Amino acid sequence: MHEQEPWVSVDEVAKHLGIAKDTVYRWIESKSLPAHRVGRLWKFKLSQVDEWIEAGGAAEPEGNEEQG
Repeated sequence: MHEQEPWVSVDEVAKHLGIAKDTVYRWIESKSLPAHRVGRLWKFKLSQVDEWIEAGGAAEPEGNEEQG
């Protein structure tokens, strides 16, 4: 019997990806980051988050790069 992957919090996802918690919440709303609501909390499986990132889920739309 194999161990199930644990559910993690917004804090843990932000730390895992090296981004701000606000970005995690924004990606849930606007980019369909795979997240599940448990009461008032958002929970994640890091494997699903990693797959979403690798599939380009966090990529900016073409022509939307910041000018600097």
